[in-house]
Amino acid sequence: MNIEQWLQTHTFHHSLFSDMRRLVAEKEKQGLTISLCIPTFNEEKTIGKEVVIFKSELMSRYPLLDEIAVIDSGSVDRTREVAAAFGADVYLASDILPEMGEKRGKGENLWKALYQLTGDIIVYVDADIKNIHPRFAYGLLAPLIYYPEIKYVKAFYDRPLAVSHGIRPSGGGRVTEILVRPLFSLFFPELTAIIQPLSGEYAVRREVLDQIPFPIGYGVETSHLIDVYHKWGLEAFGQTDLDQRVHRNQPTRELGKMAFGILRTFLSRVRSLGLVPELPELSPILHQFQAQDNRYEQVEYEIFEEERPPMREVPAYQEKFGVYS
Repeated sequence: MNIEQWLQTHTFHHSLFSDMRRLVAEKEKQGLTISLCIPTFNEEKTIGKEVVIFKSELMSRYPLLDEIAVIDSGSVDRTREVAAAFGADVYLASDILPEMGEKRGKGENLWKALYQLTGDIIVYVDADIKNIHPRFAYGLLAPLIYYPEIKYVKAFYDRPLAVSHGIRPSGGGRVTEILVRPLFSLFFPELTAIIQPLSGEYAVRREVLDQIPFPIGYGVETSHLIDVYHKWGLEAFGQTDLDQRVHRNQPTRELGKMAFGILRTFLSRVRSLGLVPELPELSPILHQFQAQDNRYEQVEYEIFEEERPPMREVPAYQEKFGVYS
Protein backbone atom coordinates (compact mmCIF):
# COMPACT_ATOMS: atom_id res chain seq x y z
CA MET A 1 0.00 0.00 0.00
CA ASN A 2 1.51 3.35 -1.04
CA ILE A 3 1.00 6.64 0.79
CA GLU A 4 -1.67 7.98 -1.58
CA GLN A 5 -3.75 4.80 -1.27
CA TRP A 6 -3.36 4.83 2.50
CA LEU A 7 -4.44 8.47 2.76
CA GLN A 8 -7.58 7.67 0.77
CA THR A 9 -8.58 4.57 2.76
CA HIS A 10 -7.18 5.16 6.27
CA THR A 11 -7.74 8.90 6.84
CA PHE A 12 -11.11 9.88 8.24
CA HIS A 13 -13.08 12.90 9.45
CA HIS A 14 -14.83 12.60 12.80
CA SER A 15 -18.18 13.56 11.22
CA LEU A 16 -18.24 10.15 9.50
CA PHE A 17 -18.77 8.59 12.92
CA SER A 18 -21.37 10.90 14.47
CA ASP A 19 -24.08 8.20 14.49
CA MET A 20 -23.43 7.15 18.08
CA ARG A 21 -26.21 4.56 18.25
CA ARG A 22 -24.75 2.69 15.30
CA LEU A 23 -21.26 2.90 16.78
CA VAL A 24 -22.36 1.59 20.16
CA ALA A 25 -24.38 -1.19 18.53
CA GLU A 26 -21.34 -2.35 16.56
CA LYS A 27 -19.14 -2.19 19.65
CA GLU A 28 -21.62 -4.35 21.58
CA LYS A 29 -22.04 -6.76 18.66
CA GLN A 30 -18.28 -7.41 18.74
CA GLY A 31 -18.25 -7.69 22.54
CA LEU A 32 -15.56 -5.03 22.87
CA THR A 33 -14.70 -3.13 26.03
CA ILE A 34 -13.16 0.33 25.87
CA SER A 35 -11.13 2.28 28.43
CA LEU A 36 -10.37 6.01 28.32
CA CYS A 37 -7.08 7.06 29.90
CA ILE A 38 -6.30 10.70 30.70
CA PRO A 39 -2.68 11.10 31.87
CA THR A 40 -2.29 14.11 34.16
CA PHE A 41 0.17 16.34 35.96
CA ASN A 42 -1.21 19.56 37.45
CA GLU A 43 -4.28 19.88 35.19
CA GLU A 44 -6.92 21.08 37.68
CA LYS A 45 -8.16 23.82 35.31
CA THR A 46 -9.24 21.49 32.49
CA ILE A 47 -9.60 17.97 33.88
CA GLY A 48 -13.08 18.50 35.37
CA LYS A 49 -14.64 19.57 32.08
CA GLU A 50 -13.06 16.64 30.23
CA VAL A 51 -14.38 14.09 32.71
CA VAL A 52 -17.87 15.63 32.75
CA ILE A 53 -18.19 15.66 28.95
CA PHE A 54 -16.86 12.15 28.39
CA LYS A 55 -18.86 10.66 31.25
CA SER A 56 -22.16 12.36 30.36
CA GLU A 57 -21.95 11.85 26.59
CA LEU A 58 -20.02 8.60 26.16
CA MET A 59 -21.03 6.64 29.25
CA SER A 60 -24.45 7.86 30.38
CA ARG A 61 -26.02 8.97 27.10
CA TYR A 62 -24.24 6.55 24.79
CA PRO A 63 -22.46 3.60 26.47
CA LEU A 64 -19.33 3.68 24.32
CA LEU A 65 -16.80 3.88 27.17
CA ASP A 66 -16.66 1.26 29.89
CA GLU A 67 -14.28 3.17 32.16
CA ILE A 68 -12.76 6.64 32.44
CA ALA A 69 -9.49 6.76 34.34
CA VAL A 70 -7.06 9.49 35.29
CA ILE A 71 -3.47 8.27 35.73
CA ASP A 72 -1.63 10.99 37.63
CA SER A 73 2.11 11.65 37.94
CA GLY A 74 1.87 13.20 41.41
CA SER A 75 0.10 16.51 40.84
CA VAL A 76 0.56 19.12 43.55
CA ASP A 77 -2.63 20.97 42.63
CA ARG A 78 -6.21 19.62 42.90
CA THR A 79 -6.16 17.52 39.71
CA ARG A 80 -6.93 14.22 41.42
CA GLU A 81 -9.61 15.68 43.71
CA VAL A 82 -11.40 17.42 40.82
CA ALA A 83 -11.29 14.34 38.57
CA ALA A 84 -12.63 12.09 41.33
CA ALA A 85 -15.38 14.56 42.23
CA PHE A 86 -16.68 14.45 38.65
CA GLY A 87 -16.69 10.66 38.49
CA ALA A 88 -13.38 9.48 37.04
CA ASP A 89 -11.43 6.56 38.47
CA VAL A 90 -8.24 8.19 39.75
CA TYR A 91 -4.89 6.45 40.20
CA LEU A 92 -1.41 7.56 41.16
CA ALA A 93 1.05 6.08 38.68
CA SER A 94 3.41 5.29 41.57
CA ASP A 95 0.74 3.04 43.15
CA ILE A 96 0.42 0.88 40.02
CA LEU A 97 2.87 -2.05 39.78
CA PRO A 98 4.88 -0.73 42.75
CA GLU A 99 7.27 -3.67 42.45
CA MET A 100 8.44 -2.16 39.13
CA GLY A 101 9.55 1.04 40.83
CA GLU A 102 8.54 4.65 40.28
CA LYS A 103 9.58 6.69 37.25
CA ARG A 104 8.34 10.09 36.15
CA GLY A 105 7.01 10.89 32.71
CA LYS A 106 3.95 10.76 30.50
CA GLY A 107 5.07 7.50 28.90
CA GLU A 108 5.21 5.92 32.35
CA ASN A 109 1.56 6.86 32.93
CA LEU A 110 0.49 5.44 29.57
CA TRP A 111 2.35 2.19 30.23
CA LYS A 112 0.93 1.70 33.72
CA ALA A 113 -2.56 2.45 32.43
CA LEU A 114 -2.27 -0.63 30.25
CA TYR A 115 -1.98 -2.75 33.41
CA GLN A 116 -4.57 -0.87 35.45
CA LEU A 117 -7.32 -0.55 32.85
CA THR A 118 -9.26 -3.48 31.47
CA GLY A 119 -10.47 -2.46 27.99
CA ASP A 120 -9.81 -4.34 24.77
CA ILE A 121 -9.13 -0.89 23.33
CA ILE A 122 -7.40 1.97 25.14
CA VAL A 123 -7.99 5.55 24.03
CA TYR A 124 -5.57 8.16 25.36
CA VAL A 125 -6.61 11.82 25.56
CA ASP A 126 -4.43 14.62 26.93
CA ALA A 127 -5.76 16.56 29.90
CA ASP A 128 -5.11 20.13 28.74
CA ILE A 129 -7.67 20.43 25.91
CA LYS A 130 -9.73 23.61 26.30
CA ASN A 131 -12.23 22.80 23.53
CA ILE A 132 -12.87 19.23 24.63
CA HIS A 133 -15.66 17.40 22.81
CA PRO A 134 -16.79 13.74 22.59
CA ARG A 135 -15.23 13.53 19.10
CA PHE A 136 -11.80 13.40 20.77
CA ALA A 137 -12.73 9.88 21.83
CA TYR A 138 -15.30 8.51 19.37
CA GLY A 139 -13.46 9.88 16.35
CA LEU A 140 -10.48 7.70 17.25
CA LEU A 141 -12.38 4.65 18.42
CA ALA A 142 -14.69 4.30 15.43
CA PRO A 143 -12.05 3.20 12.89
CA LEU A 144 -10.99 0.41 15.27
CA ILE A 145 -14.61 -0.70 15.68
CA TYR A 146 -15.56 -0.55 12.00
CA TYR A 147 -12.28 -1.68 10.42
CA PRO A 148 -10.75 -4.78 12.05
CA GLU A 149 -7.50 -4.46 10.07
CA ILE A 150 -6.72 -1.09 11.72
CA LYS A 151 -4.81 -1.37 14.99
CA TYR A 152 -3.66 2.15 15.94
CA VAL A 153 -5.50 5.43 15.25
CA LYS A 154 -3.91 8.87 15.63
CA ALA A 155 -5.64 12.25 15.87
CA PHE A 156 -4.82 15.30 13.79
CA TYR A 157 -6.27 18.80 13.95
CA ASP A 158 -5.58 22.48 13.45
CA ARG A 159 -3.68 24.18 16.25
CA PRO A 160 -4.88 27.81 16.13
CA LEU A 161 -1.62 29.67 16.81
CA ALA A 162 -2.52 32.13 14.05
CA VAL A 163 -5.48 32.84 11.80
CA SER A 164 -5.36 31.05 8.47
CA HIS A 165 -7.55 31.56 5.42
CA GLY A 166 -8.40 29.13 2.66
CA ILE A 167 -6.05 26.15 2.78
CA ARG A 168 -5.83 24.51 6.19
CA PRO A 169 -2.27 24.13 7.50
CA SER A 170 -2.60 20.39 8.00
CA GLY A 171 0.68 19.72 9.72
CA GLY A 172 1.90 18.96 13.17
CA GLY A 173 3.28 21.19 15.87
CA ARG A 174 6.68 22.83 15.86
CA VAL A 175 8.66 19.78 17.01
CA THR A 176 6.91 17.59 14.43
CA GLU A 177 7.69 19.86 11.51
CA ILE A 178 11.25 20.77 12.53
CA LEU A 179 12.41 17.39 13.85
CA VAL A 180 10.14 14.36 13.48
CA ARG A 181 8.91 14.82 9.91
CA PRO A 182 12.46 15.35 8.55
CA LEU A 183 13.66 12.25 10.42
CA PHE A 184 10.76 10.15 9.14
CA SER A 185 11.40 11.48 5.62
CA LEU A 186 14.97 10.20 5.82
CA PHE A 187 14.43 6.84 7.53
CA PHE A 188 10.72 5.88 7.37
CA PRO A 189 9.16 7.76 4.41
CA GLU A 190 5.81 5.96 4.71
CA LEU A 191 5.35 7.32 8.24
CA THR A 192 5.26 10.86 6.84
CA ALA A 193 1.66 10.05 5.87
CA ILE A 194 0.75 10.43 9.55
CA ILE A 195 -0.11 14.10 9.72
CA GLN A 196 0.51 14.67 13.43
CA PRO A 197 2.74 11.88 14.75
CA LEU A 198 3.16 13.55 18.15
CA SER A 199 -0.52 14.12 18.86
CA GLY A 200 -1.45 13.05 22.38
CA GLU A 201 -4.78 11.58 21.33
CA TYR A 202 -4.85 8.05 19.95
CA ALA A 203 -6.71 4.75 20.32
CA VAL A 204 -5.03 1.37 20.17
CA ARG A 205 -5.93 -2.29 20.51
CA ARG A 206 -4.59 -3.85 23.70
CA GLU A 207 -2.89 -6.71 21.87
CA VAL A 208 -0.78 -4.10 20.05
CA LEU A 209 0.09 -1.96 23.06
CA ASP A 210 1.19 -4.85 25.24
CA GLN A 211 3.71 -6.02 22.61
CA ILE A 212 5.71 -2.78 22.37
CA PRO A 213 8.03 -1.02 24.84
CA PHE A 214 7.19 2.41 26.28
CA PRO A 215 9.81 5.14 26.72
CA ILE A 216 8.84 6.89 29.94
CA GLY A 217 9.25 10.41 28.57
CA TYR A 218 8.90 12.53 25.44
CA GLY A 219 9.80 9.77 22.99
CA VAL A 220 6.81 7.52 23.64
CA GLU A 221 4.67 8.56 20.65
CA THR A 222 7.58 8.41 18.21
CA SER A 223 8.69 4.99 19.39
CA HIS A 224 5.13 3.66 19.16
CA LEU A 225 4.87 4.64 15.50
CA ILE A 226 8.21 3.09 14.59
CA ASP A 227 7.53 -0.13 16.52
CA VAL A 228 3.99 -0.61 15.19
CA TYR A 229 5.18 0.16 11.66
CA HIS A 230 8.05 -2.31 12.00
CA LYS A 231 5.72 -5.09 13.23
CA TRP A 232 2.57 -4.50 11.19
CA GLY A 233 3.25 -1.95 8.43
CA LEU A 234 1.52 1.28 7.42
CA GLU A 235 -1.82 -0.46 6.89
CA ALA A 236 -2.10 -0.99 10.67
CA PHE A 237 -2.58 2.77 11.17
CA GLY A 238 -5.54 5.06 10.77
CA GLN A 239 -5.89 8.78 11.47
CA THR A 240 -8.88 11.00 12.16
CA ASP A 241 -9.33 14.72 11.57
CA LEU A 242 -10.76 16.22 14.78
CA ASP A 243 -10.91 19.75 13.27
CA GLN A 244 -9.30 21.85 15.99
CA ARG A 245 -7.52 21.49 19.31
CA VAL A 246 -7.11 24.46 21.66
CA HIS A 247 -4.51 24.05 24.37
CA ARG A 248 -1.64 25.85 26.06
CA ASN A 249 1.51 26.19 24.00
CA GLN A 250 4.96 25.32 25.26
CA PRO A 251 7.83 27.86 25.24
CA THR A 252 10.73 27.18 22.91
CA ARG A 253 13.05 26.11 25.73
CA GLU A 254 10.61 23.35 26.74
CA LEU A 255 10.25 22.26 23.13
CA GLY A 256 14.04 21.89 23.04
CA LYS A 257 13.85 19.40 25.90
CA MET A 258 11.08 17.54 24.11
CA ALA A 259 13.04 17.41 20.86
CA PHE A 260 16.14 16.15 22.69
CA GLY A 261 14.22 13.28 24.30
CA ILE A 262 12.53 12.36 21.02
CA LEU A 263 15.84 12.39 19.16
CA ARG A 264 17.47 10.10 21.72
CA THR A 265 14.57 7.66 21.36
CA PHE A 266 14.63 7.87 17.57
CA LEU A 267 18.37 7.20 17.37
CA SER A 268 18.01 4.29 19.75
CA ARG A 269 15.34 2.81 17.46
CA VAL A 270 17.28 3.20 14.21
CA ARG A 271 20.32 1.65 15.90
CA SER A 272 18.35 -1.35 17.17
CA LEU A 273 16.83 -1.85 13.70
CA GLY A 274 20.30 -1.86 12.17
CA LEU A 275 19.70 1.28 10.09
CA VAL A 276 22.54 3.20 11.76
CA PRO A 277 24.56 0.51 13.56
CA GLU A 278 27.66 2.57 14.38
CA LEU A 279 26.15 5.24 16.64
CA PRO A 280 28.27 6.19 19.66
CA GLU A 281 26.89 6.17 23.20
CA LEU A 282 24.38 9.02 23.44
CA SER A 283 24.77 11.68 26.11
CA PRO A 284 21.73 12.39 28.30
CA ILE A 285 22.80 16.03 28.78
CA LEU A 286 21.03 18.84 26.90
CA HIS A 287 22.92 22.15 26.87
CA GLN A 288 20.96 25.39 26.71
CA PHE A 289 21.89 29.02 27.41
CA GLN A 290 20.44 31.89 29.37
CA ALA A 291 21.67 35.49 29.37
CA GLN A 292 21.60 38.09 32.12
CA ASP A 293 22.87 41.53 31.08
CA ASN A 294 26.20 40.73 29.39
CA ARG A 295 26.68 37.42 31.15
CA TYR A 296 25.96 34.16 29.37
CA GLU A 297 25.40 31.04 31.37
CA GLN A 298 25.15 27.49 30.12
CA VAL A 299 22.32 25.46 31.63
CA GLU A 300 22.41 21.67 31.54
CA TYR A 301 19.44 19.32 31.72
CA GLU A 302 19.76 15.58 32.18
CA ILE A 303 17.09 13.92 30.08
CA PHE A 304 17.00 10.14 30.17
CA GLU A 305 14.74 8.23 27.81
CA GLU A 306 14.46 5.03 29.80
CA GLU A 307 12.08 2.41 28.48
CA ARG A 308 9.56 0.13 30.08
CA PRO A 309 9.43 -3.36 28.55
CA PRO A 310 6.45 -4.66 26.59
CA MET A 311 3.72 -5.15 29.18
CA ARG A 312 3.13 -8.78 28.24
CA GLU A 313 6.64 -9.52 29.57
CA VAL A 314 5.63 -8.33 33.07
CA PRO A 315 4.65 -11.26 35.35
CA ALA A 316 1.85 -9.35 37.10
CA TYR A 317 0.28 -8.47 33.73
CA GLN A 318 0.57 -12.05 32.53
CA GLU A 319 -1.25 -13.22 35.63
CA LYS A 320 -3.96 -10.55 35.48
CA PHE A 321 -4.78 -10.89 31.78
CA GLY A 322 -3.67 -14.44 31.03
CA VAL A 323 -1.36 -13.21 28.27
CA TYR A 324 2.20 -14.44 27.86
CA SER A 325 5.12 -13.27 25.76
